[in-house]
Amino acid sequence: MVDEKGKNMKCLTFFLMLPETVKSRSKKSSKKGNSSSSSNSKLPPVCYEIITLKTKKKKMAADIFPRKKPANTNTTAVQQYHQQNLNNNNTIPAPNWQGLYPTIRERNAVMFNNDLMADVHFVVGPPGGTQRLPGHKYVLAVGSSVFHAMFYGELAEDKDEIRIPDVEPAAFLAMLKYIYCDEIDLAADTVLATLYAAKKYIVPHLARACVNFLETSLSAKNACVLLSQSCLFEEPDLTQRCWEVIDAQAELALKSEGFCDIDFQTLESILRRETLNAKEIVVFEAALNWAEVECQRQELTATIENKRKVLGKALYLIRIPTMALDDFANGAAQSGILTLNETNDIFLWYTAAKKPELQFVSKPRKGLVPQRCHRFQSCAYRSNQWRYRGRCDSIQFAVDKRVFIAGFGLYGSSCGSAEYSAKIELKRQGVILGQNLSKYFSDGSSNTFPVWFEYPVQIEPDTFYTASVILDGNELSYFGQEGMTEVQCGKVTVQFQCSSDSTNGTGVQGGQIPELIFYA
Repeated sequence: MVDEKGKNMKCLTFFLMLPETVKSRSKKSSKKGNSSSSSNSKLPPVCYEIITLKTKKKKMAADIFPRKKPANTNTTAVQQYHQQNLNNNNTIPAPNWQGLYPTIRERNAVMFNNDLMADVHFVVGPPGGTQRLPGHKYVLAVGSSVFHAMFYGELAEDKDEIRIPDVEPAAFLAMLKYIYCDEIDLAADTVLATLYAAKKYIVPHLARACVNFLETSLSAKNACVLLSQSCLFEEPDLTQRCWEVIDAQAELALKSEGFCDIDFQTLESILRRETLNAKEIVVFEAALNWAEVECQRQELTATIENKRKVLGKALYLIRIPTMALDDFANGAAQSGILTLNETNDIFLWYTAAKKPELQFVSKPRKGLVPQRCHRFQSCAYRSNQWRYRGRCDSIQFAVDKRVFIAGFGLYGSSCGSAEYSAKIELKRQGVILGQNLSKYFSDGSSNTFPVWFEYPVQIEPDTFYTASVILDGNELSYFGQEGMTEVQCGKVTVQFQCSSDSTNGTGVQGGQIPELIFYA
């Protein structure tokens, strides 16, 4: 299947095979370990925990001794060899190709995906989607302890062709490219499969690069799927990052297509989550969507009975009694997923003084507590100042840790109570990431008043973003003074600088947008 949904289903099927695959690998490695213990040359175990080593970047020969640009004829030859590399072509047009490359690293890279001197071949991929790839035992053994045991261990099998049905060809090639060329080439659609290959063959630095790639590309759309995979791969840092995104952008994560692709255990862990920043009706609807897709996976008709069957006890993790009464009456009560007795008991829970016992969790989720970064040391008001008239107040900011901007705190009228219409906007390099048009009421005090985005916006560290607001209302309002270029908010440091979008006088030293409201 070539559609996006098909890709998701394929990815899920692949990773559901993982526990069985890892289990089979551990059995093989234990047999090898028993045999090796009786030998004088002990080999490292085939499976062990991956660790991250912090090392200084070593300079290669090409870095220390930069070579001169070769003549045009040699350049053409080099390009031909690189093309031969990609096409797996075993013809070598020049007898002295080694002379074209001054370093062992470059000469070694020529052997990547090359039949020349290959002493082993791999048939990679599931039946019907295999690819035959050449390899060189010495190079592979130097790059992976698993390959070393496979080719040079006491139980090594002298096979010319090795079948690897549980690894995708593109992922296996990415791993070989790292082993041969010392290059990491990752893509969004194959990074999970590459991580699996790197874990299976114990290539820890490639595995770490895969995790870093996933962390930087993490968003509400893929957080639930990555949460499921990070647990299977035993990557606690990635798991924590996923939870941060899911908690702060819970409604976006629950409404994403990826949520329906998670396994049952991950579903339960999300439904149990105390810090989900979402309305309970959204959680309920997401669980029903998951149940419908799960029925398809189990080849069941998506009836109410079957949806309830696949949800099982996870249904009672949804905190239905904490919904707003309107959400329950117009949503959950009419969904058909609840029994008549459950519906009656929950209605009594809302209205009766003596509340019935329920199987559902009745305690509201804690959610997340928003933090406020206040950038002014004082505020003031003067007659004939501060005016709006449809002009834009704007400021740029950057953070040193990933946060999620939920809204802005704004000043109100300095002439008594008044209502304002506010259009807030958040941009990065001119691209709008979030915007909202809403109203807020100010009571005439110098307090700030929150204005929220529809969904929290993810902010990456060390990049400047532009916060803007256009206000319409009482033109005389409070404004900030003695602005700070850097503010410490808990564990997050926020830096401010002036924005060219500001046409109403707001800057670092004074003006509007006194507060950023965020989750961290």
